[in-house]
Amino acid sequence: MIKNKIVSPCISICKTDPITGYCYGCARTDEEKKLWKDENTNNEWKSKNLETIVSRMEGWQLDTFKDSYNHKIKNGISLFKKNLINKKL
Repeated sequence: MIKNKIVSPCISICKTDPITGYCYGCARTDEEKKLWKDENTNNEWKSKNLETIVSRMEGWQLDTFKDSYNHKIKNGISLFKKNLINKKL
């Protein structure tokens, strides 16, 4: 049985806030990023972590994350990364 894959919340804005320790793009800690890459991390943890990171965001950060993450789910690439590629063309 193939498990449905939960798409990583990385939206290619990989800078860490020095005060909170959260990524500006996805609001994850470095430890959470490592767990997402670990093949043994299950979908239940990933689903709960998505809820956690979204709860850390508000305002423009939350709006930007939702738009870019939804685009990534539908198209396989975040809006930020898509825009970077388009600028290079």
